[in-house]
Amino acid sequence: MDRLIELFEELETTKEYDGYFCSVAEAMTIIMLGSICGLKNVSQIHQWASNEKIKEFLKEKFQIKRVPCYYWLLCLLKLVKPDSLNKCFIKWMESILPKESKNFTIALDGKTIRSTTKMDCYKTSLHIVSAYLSELGMTFAQKSVSDKSNEIPAVQELLNELNIKGCMVVADDLHCQKETAEIVIKGKADYLLCVKENQPNLKKEIEDYIKDKTLQKSMNVISKTEKNRERKERRTAYTTNDIKWLENRKDWSGLVCIGAIHTEFESKKGKTSQWHYYISSRFLTAEELLYHARKEWSVETMHWLLDVHFEEDFCRAEDKNVQQNLNMLRKLALNMIKQYKSTTKSKKAISKIMFDCLLDCTSLLNLIYEN
Repeated sequence: MDRLIELFEELETTKEYDGYFCSVAEAMTIIMLGSICGLKNVSQIHQWASNEKIKEFLKEKFQIKRVPCYYWLLCLLKLVKPDSLNKCFIKWMESILPKESKNFTIALDGKTIRSTTKMDCYKTSLHIVSAYLSELGMTFAQKSVSDKSNEIPAVQELLNELNIKGCMVVADDLHCQKETAEIVIKGKADYLLCVKENQPNLKKEIEDYIKDKTLQKSMNVISKTEKNRERKERRTAYTTNDIKWLENRKDWSGLVCIGAIHTEFESKKGKTSQWHYYISSRFLTAEELLYHARKEWSVETMHWLLDVHFEEDFCRAEDKNVQQNLNMLRKLALNMIKQYKSTTKSKKAISKIMFDCLLDCTSLLNLIYEN
C-alpha cells in the first residue's frame, strides 16, 4: 500500500501545488483504486470514495484523511504531467518483471479514443501508442500523439526510452521502417515487421520468392488448423534465411530472415485466403514465426478491455491531460489485476475481480498486497 502511494510521489505537475487538503499522490491513489474496482470515470470514482465506509478505509489503510470534491479531484488529475506518470508506470512495470528473463514479445500498436474525434476542444483525435508485453498480457509503456499519422515517430521515441534488450519487437506494416529497425537493433533486441504496400519493392521481392513452388521445398514450413464453431482457419508459415538475393537488404539493420503466413478461412459463407509477409532480425523457424506474428495482435485485447470495462471510447473529458492520465491509470489497474491473477492462479474473469473489489475492501486490499 505504501509502495502504491510512493509510486505517485514522484509525479511532476504542470504548475506548483502545495498539497493543501489532498496531495497529488493521494488523488492518483484514489483514482487508481477506483479504476481497479471497474469504475468508469472520475464522477463514479468520486462518488465511491465519498462513501463513509470507503472514506474510513482510505484513511485507515492509505492515510488519506480527506477526499477532495469532484471538481478538485478532476483538477489534480489535470495537473499531472502525462510523461511523468508514464515514467512511474514504466518503473512499476520494471520492478515486477522476472529478473531471470527478458525474452518477451513486445507488441506495438495505437488506439484512437473515439470520443475525441467529435469534441470541438480537440483539433485532432487523441491517439495513444502502447508497448505491450504479450506473454504477460500487460502494457509496458505508452505515448500519445495528436492523430494516427504521427504514430511512426511516436513508436520510435517510445522504443528509445525503453529497455528492450533481448525482446522480440513486433509491429504491423505501418512500422516497417528502416529507422525503426535500426532503433530496435541498437537496443539489442530483435524485430519482426509485417511488409505491405508501404514497402512495395520489398513486398514484391518476398512475395515472388515465397510463392515459388520450387524454392518452397528448401524453406522451413509448418501448418496449423484451428476450428471455432463453424469457422475453420488454416495457417501455413514459411521462413528462410537465404536472403543474399534480396536487393537493398543491407539497408535494413540486422535483417537475416524473411517469411510469410498464408491464412485460409472456411465457413458457411465460403472460402477466403490472405498472405502476410515479414522480415526479421532473428533466425526464425516457421513455428516461431506463427507464434510471434500472433502475439502482434495481443495488444488489441488490451484495447478491447479498455472499451469494455471502462467505456474509454465514450470518455468525454475535455482536457488532454485528463484523457491521457486516465488511460494510463486504467492500464495500470488492468496490469495489477493481471499480476494478481498470475500470482494467485485465479481463474476469475477480470470483471468479477473488479466487482469483488467494489463490493469488499478486503478483496481490494488483497489485490494490492499481491502487487
